[in-house]
Amino acid sequence: MATLAVQISTDKLPPGVKADRVVVIKSKRLLMLEKEGKVLKAYRVALGGHPVGPKTQEGDSKTPEGHYRLDSRNANSKFYRSIHVSYPNASDAAAARKRGVRPGGAIMIHGLPREWAWVGKLHVATDWTDGCIAVSNEEMDEIWRAVSDGTPIDIQP
Repeated sequence: MATLAVQISTDKLPPGVKADRVVVIKSKRLLMLEKEGKVLKAYRVALGGHPVGPKTQEGDSKTPEGHYRLDSRNANSKFYRSIHVSYPNASDAAAARKRGVRPGGAIMIHGLPREWAWVGKLHVATDWTDGCIAVSNEEMDEIWRAVSDGTPIDIQP
């Protein structure tokens, strides 16, 4: 397996740039916006409070792993802004049903709660979400502009 070397840039994405794919690598706490296989920009993220392993049920504080879509957005989320990840997919739902549990849902890429916005990029010092993927509010603004509803998101271990 090749070593991933991605630079976290403080440069802003140019206006109008659109990603055609989002990749999250949980073990590196990294979210990358890609276009035609090239990384446009990478961001440090915070994940669910128990980030190792795939999400298996509601309330496990795990961030899912798999192939999903960014399917809707909320400009007035309690976490500044949020973009919904299409978890659970059919496979996730079937696996949860087989175990007799609920798969959970409401997995988002989101900014910080308004009362914690002052923390900014320092929020990544710990994994603090209930299973979501968190970025600073400034980063959320950039991601919001760069992805469209329907963009694929691959969440890797």
